[in-house]
Amino acid sequence: MTLVSVDGLSAAARGGVLVEGVSFEVLVGEVTALVGASGAGKTTAALALLGESGEGVRLAGRVEVAGEVVVDGGGLTGVDVRGRVVAYMPQHPGSALNPARRIGATLRELARLHGGEPAAALGAAQLPAERATLKRFPHQFSGGQRQRVVLAQALTCRPKVLILDEPSTGLDSITRLRLVHELRDLAASGLGILLLSHDLDLVRALATRVVVLHAGRVVSDVLPQPTDPPRLGTSTPTQPLLKAMNLSAAVRRDPIVREVDLTLHAGGCLGVVGRSGSGKTTLARCLAGLHERHTGTIHLDGKPLPVLRKRTRDQHRRVQYVWQEVRGSFDERRPVVQQVARTAERLRGLAPDQAHAEAVATLARLGVAAITAARPPSQLSGGELQRAALARAVLAHPDVLICDEITTALDDRGTALVLDLLGELKDRGTALLWIGHDLGLIAAVADEVLVLDAGRVVEQGPPATLTTAPRHALTRQLVAAAHISPPASIDRRSEPRR
Repeated sequence: MTLVSVDGLSAAARGGVLVEGVSFEVLVGEVTALVGASGAGKTTAALALLGESGEGVRLAGRVEVAGEVVVDGGGLTGVDVRGRVVAYMPQHPGSALNPARRIGATLRELARLHGGEPAAALGAAQLPAERATLKRFPHQFSGGQRQRVVLAQALTCRPKVLILDEPSTGLDSITRLRLVHELRDLAASGLGILLLSHDLDLVRALATRVVVLHAGRVVSDVLPQPTDPPRLGTSTPTQPLLKAMNLSAAVRRDPIVREVDLTLHAGGCLGVVGRSGSGKTTLARCLAGLHERHTGTIHLDGKPLPVLRKRTRDQHRRVQYVWQEVRGSFDERRPVVQQVARTAERLRGLAPDQAHAEAVATLARLGVAAITAARPPSQLSGGELQRAALARAVLAHPDVLICDEITTALDDRGTALVLDLLGELKDRGTALLWIGHDLGLIAAVADEVLVLDAGRVVEQGPPATLTTAPRHALTRQLVAAAHISPPASIDRRSEPRR
């Protein structure tokens, strides 16, 4: 039985054609995958199923969902299918969560409207259905956990069709493997799933049908072969540039980071891996000066580094942070290129025209064209914004660059462009702290890797050693779960808090 029929879908805006002549189906109990580079039109096509489009976007063609026509030759029909028929999990979960409401209140409200079961939805989304979970606000979850909170919200609506936009973003390998099993079970229960992803292993494990998009057009129904990321090369240890000693941090009264020691050398790259909620982002925020409730010491060039609001302009320039959920870090009222250029004006004192030229050049090098960067953030894809956030930090000419899951929305080509730029920065002496969940990518970029579990460093060493001869049980689980296809033993205990 066909749940979704998309025939000749087109989308156009003043900037040009976004999607042209796209057709696909989603059937009961099956997964259809839309695959393509960032900006290929995946999200535009998916939003049409909800009867939605971006500002200034005109839709044409025909989209029928569960027997209801949401797009026809005249554009949107005005039929409301959101929630009761189609549920959508966006790529950036923060945009779908109310920061002022506890998640339990939101789930209960959705359950009253749609007849769902919050506890069952939380379980399907791999979150403990406990009172403590329901009482927490969105900011009290890690990025990967917020992704699953939004999935629980979508499942509480009891939809017939579930749209998942990059659902493996920010997930460690163990949680990602569990997600595969949960989505297979959801499809087997009769749900139709539309999967938007650049994670080719995830698509191979789940999809019955594949539609490959390029520049808004269908180009194939065969998945491209993944490529290995380019290696950045190892560096010779130099004098410590950034050093944290006995660093501990808490959120409210909950300890999140516990007695962590780390050292960043000029031109080196330190990788940090661990389960979602293990403290990786809180550690990064402490080093960036954004998380003030911490103990221990942080030194830059042997001198104490204060919290962000007390740092000098030069200290601010020298330590830059690119965080995981970048959409909320951009002002929707101003063009993206203007916000990228502003970093060079404020922190390096460049003239506006010089800063603008440097911003355009850096963005272009990362695959974001000038015409795209001239738009407001809402008109860029998640991957384009991710690269714009990196460009914004790079324009500060930092000595330390903290990268928190900065390639999660990128395909192989986008990742290669990022790594090419970062390799050049390393050669100039920039120190990188790379937080990630992709062990293959970590092995390609890092000289040394820390494994965090419940906020503590449980293993540390060269990436080759950690991936071939892991000592700690968690490291062994992360390595074993990195490959989706073969079955693996999964630890189903409740996850730690962030």
